[in-house]
Amino acid sequence: MGAARARDRLRHRVKDVRTYDNGYWPGMGIHEMGTARMGKDPKTSVLNSHNQVWDAPNVFVTDGSCMASTACPNPSLTYMALTARAADFAVAELKRNNL
Repeated sequence: MGAARARDRLRHRVKDVRTYDNGYWPGMGIHEMGTARMGKDPKTSVLNSHNQVWDAPNVFVTDGSCMASTACPNPSLTYMALTARAADFAVAELKRNNL
């Protein structure tokens, strides 16, 4: 719903309605993905299944880079889950002196 339409629908219910629209530009409402793909083979991917960089084991990438694409919903909860999983793995590896 556009700002003007929302304002018009609210005018009869509330007083002093103001809207703010600073415009829209490319990239403002998207989630960039796929620049550091996760995979099973370092030849075809940047990250292993724990979001760990193949060539730098002490680096973990847990944003949308590891995902080739997403569905319609906002992927923020997925990012949080990937981060929690990677952090759990990293802690376990630190305790084993593998990092």
